Amino acid sequence: MDILYLLIFLVAMTYSFVGHGGASGYLAVLALFGFAPHKMAQSVLVLNLLVSATALWSYSRAGYFKPKLLRPFALASVPAAFIGGMLNVPYEFYTRLFSGALIFAAFRLALAGTEKPAEKNDAPRLPSPAISLAAGAGIGFLSGIIGIGGGIFLSPLLILMRWADVKRTAAVSAAFILVNSFAGLCGHVFHKGIEVMEIWPLVFIAFLGGLAGSYLGAHRAGRTALCRVLAGVLAVAAFKMIIK
Repeated sequence: MDILYLLIFLVAMTYSFVGHGGASGYLAVLALFGFAPHKMAQSVLVLNLLVSATALWSYSRAGYFKPKLLRPFALASVPAAFIGGMLNVPYEFYTRLFSGALIFAAFRLALAGTEKPAEKNDAPRLPSPAISLAAGAGIGFLSGIIGIGGGIFLSPLLILMRWADVKRTAAVSAAFILVNSFAGLCGHVFHKGIEVMEIWPLVFIAFLGGLAGSYLGAHRAGRTALCRVLAGVLAVAAFKMIIK
């Protein structure tokens, strides 16, 4: 069990470094230790809630959180995530499609980490409300089905479309994951009842990892480090989807 705690800590630290909750990582770790897949979704969402909250707190204190950027994505994603969480949908098609998208995004982000920062006249610009709402609904629905917070889809979209820099992306992603995880958890509970397994020791470990990772990401890391860690997170998530 000591190895389980260490892995959960490392997952929480790595994912919170880039503003993520770590759902895909927790799913992989818990499956490795023989936990029943059908009983993991709610427990993973609880861990996701905690770690994304610590990431949002750290990035907000550092001044990177912009509610105006989050609002339209979240307004559409929350009801979509709730609906997705209620459904029993075979998601092989979705995972294959988005595995390819995540691999491409990881590759682009790894390259972005080596590029020069944007000039002032090429500063991030907000997307139109219609685009934000449509993207938020699609990400939320898919996230609810799979049982994750959606940050692995939102983060590369914000960075590659130049809607936010990496640290504002991390802050917005943390908030987005927080609300989506709560909506997805409510959908699961509404449809299946409470199935959270005994994870209280893991909650404390994830909290510590989340604090450590989000502090480093918000206060110590540079643009290149954030891009490369995010690229690694996306690549791992894509690999997990493929082998599953």
